Formats: sequence, C-alpha cells, structure tokens
Amino acid sequence: MNKDEKVEYEKEQQRIDFVLSEVDEKIKSMTKDKDFISGDVGQLRTTFWEDVTVNMDEPDDVAETYLSIKQQAELLGERERSYGQIHRQLATLSKLQNSPYFGRIDFKEDGEDTDQIYIGITSFMDKKDENFYIYDWRAPVSSVYYDYSPGEASYKTPSGIIDGELQLKRQFIIRDGSLISLFDTGVTIGDELLLEVLGNNANSMMKSIVATIQKEQNQIIRNENSKILLVQGVAGSGKTSAALQRVAFLLYKHRETLNAENIMLFSPNPLFNSYVSTVLPELGEENMKQSTFYEFLNSRIGKGYEVEDPFSQLEYLLSETDEEAKVVRVHALQYKSSIAFKNKMDRYVSKLLQQGMIFKDIEFRNKVFISKEEWNRKFYELDDHISISNRIQALMEWAHKEMKKHAKVERNQRWVDQEIELMDKEDFLSAYHAQENKGEREQEFQYYDQEEKYLRKIVINKYFKPLYQAIRKVKFVDYTSLYKNVFKTECPENLSTKEWDEISKQVIHNLSRQFLSYEDAAPFAYLKEKIEGRKSTTGIRYVFIDEAQDYSDFQMSYINELFPYSKMTLLGDINQAIFAHKNKTLNPSESKQDVERIVLMKSYRSTSEIVEFTKDIAINGHQIEPFNRHGSLPTLVHAKNDSLKHEDLINRIAKWKNKNFHTIAIICKNYQESLRVYHILKDQLDVRIIDKGTNTYEKGISIIPAYLAKGIEFDAVVLYNISIYRTSFEKELFYTACTRAMHELYMYGEEGDSNPFLSLISKDKYTQVHLT
Repeated sequence: MNKDEKVEYEKEQQRIDFVLSEVDEKIKSMTKDKDFISGDVGQLRTTFWEDVTVNMDEPDDVAETYLSIKQQAELLGERERSYGQIHRQLATLSKLQNSPYFGRIDFKEDGEDTDQIYIGITSFMDKKDENFYIYDWRAPVSSVYYDYSPGEASYKTPSGIIDGELQLKRQFIIRDGSLISLFDTGVTIGDELLLEVLGNNANSMMKSIVATIQKEQNQIIRNENSKILLVQGVAGSGKTSAALQRVAFLLYKHRETLNAENIMLFSPNPLFNSYVSTVLPELGEENMKQSTFYEFLNSRIGKGYEVEDPFSQLEYLLSETDEEAKVVRVHALQYKSSIAFKNKMDRYVSKLLQQGMIFKDIEFRNKVFISKEEWNRKFYELDDHISISNRIQALMEWAHKEMKKHAKVERNQRWVDQEIELMDKEDFLSAYHAQENKGEREQEFQYYDQEEKYLRKIVINKYFKPLYQAIRKVKFVDYTSLYKNVFKTECPENLSTKEWDEISKQVIHNLSRQFLSYEDAAPFAYLKEKIEGRKSTTGIRYVFIDEAQDYSDFQMSYINELFPYSKMTLLGDINQAIFAHKNKTLNPSESKQDVERIVLMKSYRSTSEIVEFTKDIAINGHQIEPFNRHGSLPTLVHAKNDSLKHEDLINRIAKWKNKNFHTIAIICKNYQESLRVYHILKDQLDVRIIDKGTNTYEKGISIIPAYLAKGIEFDAVVLYNISIYRTSFEKELFYTACTRAMHELYMYGEEGDSNPFLSLISKDKYTQVHLT
C-alpha cells in the first residue's frame, strides 16, 4: 500500500467510525423510545377496561360505550404499530453495526457540485434528517453504482432522468466496523469483491447479494415496465438471488401502495422456501407469499382427492422397471401437459352450456332433498347466454331457499325430539337465557313453547350446517364424472386410438379411487375454475415463478389466466428441465403480451473448473462463461466394489471437513437410492436424508435426490453413482446435480460401466481415479 492509498484507507476508516458512532446513538435513542412505548402498551392493556366507560342502560349510553371502547382500541393499536415499526428499524440498524455500507460513488450532476454517495442495505440520515450518511441500494441514484463505469452516467427519478459524470466507484469489505479492503474499479463490481464473497463457504440460508449485483442482474431487479419478465439463466448465474432483490426493490419503490401480501412466489419445493426465507428480512422487508404449485393446486382442488405430488411422479419415471407402462405414462403426461389438451377441455366446457352437466343428490337421513335430475333441470332452464359459473351461482341461491323449506319441515320430525332428549345441560341453559332475554318468562306456558322451538332450531342448525356448506362449496357438482367424460370424447389427432384408450382407462381407474395423478391435477383444477368461476387473485400484483422450465404449457397458460392483472417474473434454465413435460423453450405459453427476455450466461456459483466440466453437456454450453475463481478439477472415481467406494467417500468427507466445508451433499439419482445410501452410511457419518417433505435446510452432510437439490448450493458435492444416469431424460438431472457444487465435485462410477454423457466432456477437464 503506497502513501496515497494509506491516506485514503485512513480517511475511509475514520468515516466508518463516525457513521457507526451515529448509528450507535440512534440505536440508544430508539431503544429508549421502544422501552417507553412498550411500557405504554403494557399499561394500556392492563387498564383497558378501567379507562372505558361501560353503560348499557339507555340507547345513548350504548353509543357512548361503543365510542369509548373504539377510541381506547385505536389508541392501543397506534401504540402497538409504533412499537412494531421501531422494532423493525432497530433490527435494520443493528445490521449496519457490522458493515454500514459496501460502496461509494462520486457523482457530479450536470451543473452541480460532486456528491459523495455511500451505498448500503438501508438508508441512514443525520440527526436532523437532512443529509444522507448512507443511501439505500434501491434508491434511484444507487443504480449508477451497478450500471456504470467511471465516465458519463445517468439515472431515472420520478421527475425525470438525471445526467452527470461518475468520477469514482469504490467498493468496500467491512467487518465488525473495520475496513478490510477497498477497491476502486472501472467495471460494474470488481472481481476482488466477488472473489471475496464467492470464495466463502456455502450457508444453510441464501444471502443477500446487494453488494455484488452485476449490471445484467440489476436490469432484472429494476425492471418496472414489462408485463412478463423472462430470465433465462445458467446454473449459478444468480437469477433467483436477483429475483429476490427485485422483490425488495419493488417493495421499496412502491412502499405506499405495495406490500408483501401483494407478491406471490411459486417455488420448486418446501426446502427451497426455507433456503430463501432470510433474504428479504435481511434487507428489512417482510417475506412475500410463497407456495409450491402443487400446494396451490391442492388448495384449488379441495379435500376429497389424493393428489400425486410432482416428485412422486418423477420417482415413478426414474424408478419404474415396467417400460411399457412407463411409455404409456409418459405419453399421457405429455399430452395432458399440452395446450392441445387445454383447448380440448375448453371445447368440452363450451358444450356443457347445452348439455352434459352432471350433479349429485343432496341427501339427508336417507331422503333426497334435491335430486341430481332436479339440479340438471334447473341448470338448463336458465338462459343459454348465461355462463356456467353464473348459472352455478344462481343454483346455489335457489338451493339455499329450498334447504330452508326442508329445514322447516324437518324441525317437527320425531328424530328431532330424540336429539333434544340427548342434548347437554349447556344447550338447555342457552335456551333458557335466550327466552329470558326476550322477556318471555312471565307466562310459563309460552316460555316452554318457545324453549322447545329454540331447541328444535339448535338441532336443525347443527345437522343442516354441513348441507349448507356443501352447497356453498359447490359439492353438488359431480366433478369426478365430468372429468372422466373428457376422456370419453373423440381421440386427439396427435395420439393413436390405442394410446388414447390406455390413457382414458388409467384416468378412469384413478378417479374411481379418488386419486389424481400430478399431470391431471392442473386440468382438474382448471375444470373446477371454469365451472365455479375464477377465485379472485386481484390482490396479487406481482407473480414470481422459479424453475419455470419445469412448468408445462398447460400449467403456464392456466397461471396466466389465474393472474390476468399481475406482472410476472419467470426464472428458468432449460438445462435443468428435469420433468417429462419440461418446457424446452421457456416461452410464456400463448402470451401475446409485453415480454422482455434477459439471458444470464455467466456462472458465479462454481469454480471455473466445475463450470468448464458441466458446460459441455449443456444446451449452448459454449456460451456459458465461468467466473474467474479457480479450484481443483472434478474427480471421477471408478470403484471396483461398494466397500472401496464407501471407505474412499468417508475419507474424502473427512478431508472436506478439515477444509471447514460446512455444507456437503451426497446427491443420488432418486429417493430410493438416497434411502439406501443413508442406511449404509448413517452409522459411520453424521448424515441427514432430505425428502420431499423436508422444509428446513441445515448445515452438515445431506443425502438428497438430485431433483430436490435444485436452487441450492453446497461447498462440496458427491455424486454417488453417475453410471445410472443414462437416458436423455436423465441428462438434465445429471447436469443439475453437478452444478450444485461451489468448490469441489466428486463423482463415483461403476468400473467398466461409464456414464454416456462423459463422452461429451473432454478428458482433460476432470481427474480419474481407479480403486481396485
């Protein structure tokens, strides 16, 4: 470090010390406020009813009592909101104590003096709230840091574009308030800072990337105009991280009109939800709504059906030994995943306007209150131009009135007397007080008459409540039969009659036991939506779909219809399309709307050696650019037998532990293999098996099926047996497994039985070891 550099270093450290002292003062001040408000809230809760005037004697007194309670509740609510706001601000300020900011730009606006702008995860101002010590990374001016090299630069504000000159761009690594490194750079984010971050060990939670956002990632984050933003990114390109920072940016930019409840993320599995759960809170924002598409479909289909999850579907395709049955299943799921099938269903639903609706009887105690024939007659008595969903609504209103008539009749039946005799003491007391409150205690005969009437009403309400609920939930429509009938229509053009017969037979068999395969789940939910009407999703303004390549054309089109007014961000990598219905082009299905595509071809997760190994088996792999971080070559071990393999594997993991690798994955092709390996190793290693129900990601050694490892990264990865990845369908699974490794990739193969995809990879890109 020369003299000038030392002077700059000392100046920056002095500023860090000053800013941290201001942060500490702010924290002390806000802590006092928090303690005061906390005491105030506690006092208000304790004395709530003492401070309320309660008088119910006269109508005016009742109104006064209501107003008194309302005012006291509003005061308590205001204090609790203030407490919550201060608590969140303190949590954010505490993060600044370790590293108050990560970047600085010197920007000279045209015609103005140069401003020194320091950028961090949140803004921080002086005591008078006049000048910024730190600018939030999402502020308009902060975009200059991510998008420009020194020279001419500009940024957008609500009032227009600000032009000027970027005179300096500086990056910091600060830990525990001490300046570790600073870099002046001419590129977006210097390699020095990225090397520092990427060279660290993997964590059990995804971290914020605000300090290392690249220019192309910043385009994703700050995009506001596109109806559909499509991000095609290679493994490790940071597409998911950028999407989460995009959520934080949107919440910041539109904080007056947007909250986390207005944003929906469809994630690949529950484990992923846990993995990304800390990113937004780390940036001072609440987590958005998160769901897997399977969970979402289940909520739409409702109870009464067993719905296969996508991983059980995948397990079947990876493990089934009956090739003939597997071929039928693949044909079925590929057709049911297509737009052609969705169009067929639309034609089917259109015909239901004239004929073909199927209903169920509404029965009670072996009596048919409303027969399926009566439902059908009422449905088709309505005007042809009324939509199916509006007719269903009309039927519900009619049925509700009919049920009230039946309830009135049933009230005087003998079975009601028997139920009254079996009633609890509490029910009789309730009836007594009900009549007493009505002032009907004076005439005993009238009282007993009213008491009996009240008790009969209780019994009828109890037994009729499920009937009313069934009507409200449209359970009078026979969806099982309606969906079966879809497969009794003419054979599709792109299938043979034999294939269509086999597909139909399988669907009808599954439905007979109230089972829906995963490929039937979206079509079945779609049929329900068409009949009942779309449930409101207008509160969701932004939809994010991770691993979009794993969604079928049918599913994507269905999602577009479900969220017609939402802006969508689709994240995907066609090289990781592991399902049989995979979307090979990542084109938004049938979309004629504004679509912007951003392609990320630089991979940051893995070392250059791992990226060079995997890119040879990827589509357009020659375009993938590894980040300049080096490590050892991937290793392929040919083991003569399993005992040699397991001994070598245990030794290898011990070496990784000595390197302080915190996250190690033993990746298997499917769950069956994962379970077998777990039972082999559990007595020799502290291992944890990950299955489709696992919803927390922890440090240590994980044994995991390849399809559940998507979106997650590990310090080191072992592929337990690469010889069993053989078909073209399994190529993407193999690629996905390999690209989970950050620092080291270790693979085992069976002696003399090679993985066919290795022939695509130059032998100088990996090391081979033979254990004999």
